[in-house]
Amino acid sequence: MYDLNHLAKHLQSASLKKKDATFIHLHENDQLISFEDFFQNAEKIASALISAGIRPGDRVAMQVEKSSSAIELYFGTILAGAGFLPLNTAYVAEEIDFFLRDARPSIFVCDPSKLNNYTKIAESSGVSHIWTLSAEGTGSLIDAKNAESPGFTGVKRNPDDLAAVLYTSGTTGHSKGAMLTHRNLQSNAEALVNCWQFTDEDILIHALPLYHTHGLFVATNVSLLAGSSMLLMKNFDADAICRRMPHASVLMGVPTFYVRLLEHPDLENAAKKMRLFVSGSAPMLPHTHALWKERTGQAILERYGMTETSMNTSNPYFGDRRAGTAGLPLPGVEVIVTDPATGKVLQDGRTGMIEIRGPNVFKGYWGMPEKTAEELRENGFFITGDLGTIGEDGYVSLVGRSKDLIISGGYNIYPKEIELVLDRIDGVFESAVIGVPHPDLGEAVVAVIVTESGISLNQDSIIGSLQNRIARFKHPKQIIFIDELPRNSMGKVQKNVLRESYPEIFNNKTDAE
Repeated sequence: MYDLNHLAKHLQSASLKKKDATFIHLHENDQLISFEDFFQNAEKIASALISAGIRPGDRVAMQVEKSSSAIELYFGTILAGAGFLPLNTAYVAEEIDFFLRDARPSIFVCDPSKLNNYTKIAESSGVSHIWTLSAEGTGSLIDAKNAESPGFTGVKRNPDDLAAVLYTSGTTGHSKGAMLTHRNLQSNAEALVNCWQFTDEDILIHALPLYHTHGLFVATNVSLLAGSSMLLMKNFDADAICRRMPHASVLMGVPTFYVRLLEHPDLENAAKKMRLFVSGSAPMLPHTHALWKERTGQAILERYGMTETSMNTSNPYFGDRRAGTAGLPLPGVEVIVTDPATGKVLQDGRTGMIEIRGPNVFKGYWGMPEKTAEELRENGFFITGDLGTIGEDGYVSLVGRSKDLIISGGYNIYPKEIELVLDRIDGVFESAVIGVPHPDLGEAVVAVIVTESGISLNQDSIIGSLQNRIARFKHPKQIIFIDELPRNSMGKVQKNVLRESYPEIFNNKTDAE
């Protein structure tokens, strides 16, 4: 039915003979949405987008709460030939303003409660239509959808055409829009279906958000491609997940999920019928691995991915799932380790820069040809910025990040973005933001601040100044005031010294909460 639209055709293929089967099961009200209902709703959204003037290659931006309608909007955007731009629900107006000005979407869909705040921003950014979509499935998007009829067959899109723009923070404080193609998303979903042994009998507990790679392009696309079902939960809830596990088969999450589930007294019984637990976004502590296997009898499967590539490697479904490693390259994906200075390929076991090549690798950064050329080699290898090793047996291990990234609770956070905001606060002379080990989040954001001479600031006043400037997940969990930042002979702030100075500030449970 969608033969001319590369990604849509592949994602629909597994469900053609099971239209009445459940695709989405809404956890909160137990509503069941069949594959046929899902595709018909997406088709009507696609028609509404076309009626609103969407053309092939245009962008549709979305910042809404998680819902089945949000997923239908994603698929409808693909059918309409446009590029989908999901935005973190925690972003505030100043951040939304940047994304809309940079990506220049034709349509922006937001929560009804934010319409008044966003209307002027959207209009000044050149957005043609601003629609609303609530978590309950109401809003002007739904009104526009309901005015259309199903039967939309999909705009012609080739494998290398744009499917999505996903923003990732940059080390300069400016976000970069990774352009992902139909082939990128289709090939990665196919590789994961095979590697993780997904079938149409699987039921995935979907507790991840929809605005990043894992929750949208991995969980959703894999489920569609396998013809399997998703139990859609609006938020992570350990009690609810344990209640649902006996009737499910797969859970995808981040390390924080598993840390919190280990605290649940019913975990052992709940997990008995589950066949697969997947974790990513940040390395999992070996202790968490060991304790999970002890209590459930199963080893968590860790994988390695990023915004620009979706998934690159995975521990095996059959075989040794090694704690502390990212597993083996996915089929069709090449992983090499190079000397960061020369680009020369290093031998097995030596630490260097991880580079990736394959059908999953993005086509470049939106509107940033120079940055694209810096990170995407002419031979097709993407320079990830992650440092790691490849063992003789092919297992990839990550040992550090050259891009100063903080991964907290599954969120990617770049210190520079926070530093730029902190340094604009009256009384702040300079700041340095670091990631510090945290028992629940993996890493927590810590800000080290030098105040102007004679100025007295406190943590509450600093946090208060951040409220409407950056998303809450980027807020420092702790603020430390010092007289002078440590620097090397070239004047560069030595963040390694700062990290080494405060390695255990969250060891106390009270401090960590």
